[in-house]
Amino acid sequence: MGASGTTFVLAVLAATVLNSAVLCSGGSTSSFVRKDEKSGDMPLDSDVFNVPPGHNAPQQVHITQGDHIGKAVIVSWVTVEEPGSNTVLYWAENSGHKHKAKGKVTKYKFYNYTSGYIHHCTIRNLEYDTKYYYEVGIGHTTRTFWFTTPPEVGPDVPYTFGLIGDLGQTYDSNSTLTHYEQNPTKGQTVLFVGDLSYADNYPNHDNVRWDTWARFVERSVAYQPWIWTAGNHELDYAPEIGETKPFKPFTHRYHVPFKSSNSTSPLWYSIKRASAYVIVLSSYSAYGKYTPQYKWLEQELPKVNRSETPWLIVLLHSPWYNSNHYHYMEGESMRVMFEPWFVKYKVDVVFAGHVHAYERSHRVSNIAYNVVNGICTPVNDLSAPVYITIGDGGNIEGLANNMTVPQPEYSAFREASFGHATFDIKNRTHAYYGWHRNQDGYAVQADTMWFSNRYWNPIDDSTSAQS
Repeated sequence: MGASGTTFVLAVLAATVLNSAVLCSGGSTSSFVRKDEKSGDMPLDSDVFNVPPGHNAPQQVHITQGDHIGKAVIVSWVTVEEPGSNTVLYWAENSGHKHKAKGKVTKYKFYNYTSGYIHHCTIRNLEYDTKYYYEVGIGHTTRTFWFTTPPEVGPDVPYTFGLIGDLGQTYDSNSTLTHYEQNPTKGQTVLFVGDLSYADNYPNHDNVRWDTWARFVERSVAYQPWIWTAGNHELDYAPEIGETKPFKPFTHRYHVPFKSSNSTSPLWYSIKRASAYVIVLSSYSAYGKYTPQYKWLEQELPKVNRSETPWLIVLLHSPWYNSNHYHYMEGESMRVMFEPWFVKYKVDVVFAGHVHAYERSHRVSNIAYNVVNGICTPVNDLSAPVYITIGDGGNIEGLANNMTVPQPEYSAFREASFGHATFDIKNRTHAYYGWHRNQDGYAVQADTMWFSNRYWNPIDDSTSAQS
């Protein structure tokens, strides 16, 4: 065979292999290649960890929603030397009248660490869609912040959520937070899908790292609510050093309004915010039949009124659909328990973390599988959520860059990079989603999708995605 014939055969073989790869693949694996190296922790004397000046000045200030409907805010902060004042002064932007709310103080010990005085104060009966200022501290160490309450709950209320997970306190973590702050699509509330400080990665679960992390993120979370989900790095279960109460630092530091949704645990709860109903679940609490979390979710999903809150969003930590070798199948038992409910109640999107990479699925379900029938391949299902893994905040453990090959058909797009996302609700029928990698300019979106609401506009929206 001549040279030209050999070239022709090789070309045909190459095309055949390429076409086979396309047929086996469910989507695209990004061609973007990020430098493969672990993230470095920012030094503890970095300015992002600065302690505010003055004796016993409030630090680690953060807020979250304080009730079920968005008319309350939980303000939390830490004083180190002494309890100080547990009162919050607050006032509407256009009002000179200051109100007072009184909170409670707690502290905890963890091995050889004793926390500062942790304050939690719930401000109630706020007006919707109003900017408020608030003050914590006394005398020369008073600190002032502000937040804006959400619009009144309703079906066509626009609202923009930010999505961050597995953040940590590295240089990449700082890049992620900076990109979120500079994103032209301004998030109004962060949906945080777990793994905050990574204190448990340090000797004896060094709880000083909880303090530094809270000072690091204060620049955002003191001004807009972050909705908390517990991840595996919040467990802090360490019997080898005598610490046998799971989630101790997390639950002392980060209060959530779980009682307002009739939950018996701060690890699972729900809120309404604008046109969204957000359900937070715990991947690391019991969820089998008859357990408290199972019973709560069973009773919670039928309560969602899609005529009032069209967008049904679920947050959890360990993803159910993950085509990365890291943490592969870890969410499977929870999927088996709850996926039929998610399809029945037409959940729009599920955000997870845990895997330190980015991935977005098609709308698929695997509810036909019952172990013995062999029907174990996910199928297209327009009543199913889109599953998005956003555990790419930039933590010390580095990127999860060992993806399964070929890419499974349920996977629409995946990439091993650090970043964040926004979910921009336009009305009851449409929301615009965008994922941003840290290596790009602030306005660049590396993966986007127009979501069509599963209740009001249940069309096939997979063709609206662009990567």
